[in-house]
Amino acid sequence: MEKRDYYEILSVDRSADPGELKKAYKKLAMQHHPDRNPGDDSAAERFKEVSEAYQVLSDPQKRELYDRFGHDGLNGGMGGVGFSDVGDIFSHFQDIFGDFFGGGGARRRRGGPERGGNVRTRIELTLEEAVFGAEKELDLKHPTPCIPCSGTGAKDGKLTSCESCGGHGQVAHRRGAFVLQTTCPACRGAGAKIAERCETCRGSGEVGSERKVRITIPPGIDHGQTLRLAGQGQAGARGGPAGHLYVEVHVQDDPRFMREGLDLVHELHVSFPQAALGAKVEVPSLRAEDEPISLRVPPGVQPGETLVIRGAGVPRLDGRGRGDLIALVQVDVPKELSPRAKELIEELSKSFE
Repeated sequence: MEKRDYYEILSVDRSADPGELKKAYKKLAMQHHPDRNPGDDSAAERFKEVSEAYQVLSDPQKRELYDRFGHDGLNGGMGGVGFSDVGDIFSHFQDIFGDFFGGGGARRRRGGPERGGNVRTRIELTLEEAVFGAEKELDLKHPTPCIPCSGTGAKDGKLTSCESCGGHGQVAHRRGAFVLQTTCPACRGAGAKIAERCETCRGSGEVGSERKVRITIPPGIDHGQTLRLAGQGQAGARGGPAGHLYVEVHVQDDPRFMREGLDLVHELHVSFPQAALGAKVEVPSLRAEDEPISLRVPPGVQPGETLVIRGAGVPRLDGRGRGDLIALVQVDVPKELSPRAKELIEELSKSFE
């Protein structure tokens, strides 16, 4: 079935700012939240739909691709679009759901499976790797659920029900005609208590973990963008699904090229005779194994002019073409002259009078 327009889903204009998008999403998310519509599959699907729309439109890079190319523009990278399940949504937007659900977003199944936490890291890339893509290996260090206690913090995973809340994790308070539910202060919302601490994790439910993850860098990724690897985050507790891995991209400066969007800019240094008479020069290729690019400098070229090599720039993330390589002309003036060179330049100068 064809996807609906994301702006239509959130009932906002295409010019909506981030504040308007967040306000619209919070309103719809509250309306269709699974906890407010138990057993209603259509509400759950609607909840996923509005969350996917907000996921795209709240991300500047994804929004730009969507505005230019529609849904097809999101198929070429940016860490994926959409969510695997409702728990994934709560994990991704936990700051938003914390605003009106007291930090939870959804009631946990006490003692049941729990989604693992997200892991965030960064990666350093050369400009060449960012432009052409690469395979990289990440060394990750982060907490992971303790296996002997299944992440409960209790010896052999055995928990006792909290007497204060009866295992519900919440307690009720009557305020006149209203009954308010708040997190149980005795068990801090867990609904259970540790009778005897796990010796491996000392009751924390987590232990340190080190692992390696191989990732594929898509061609055209830019500095500051983030890749999302679904299911590569922290392992879930008690058989729950793993969280996600978010990799923030940092691109190193290159002495030969400067990136401007999809274009690569190279300062092309030519001598005065080359600028005046024209010349055939070479522009270095970004990849060391590629041959330099031949370029014809027209006679009379001026300092600051640009010479464009079409299609030799950065590929689009959606795979639809690439930018240009722009040679910015710089005319080099010698600081020292031989007597003969000085004589010739003086003679040339008289010819311009």
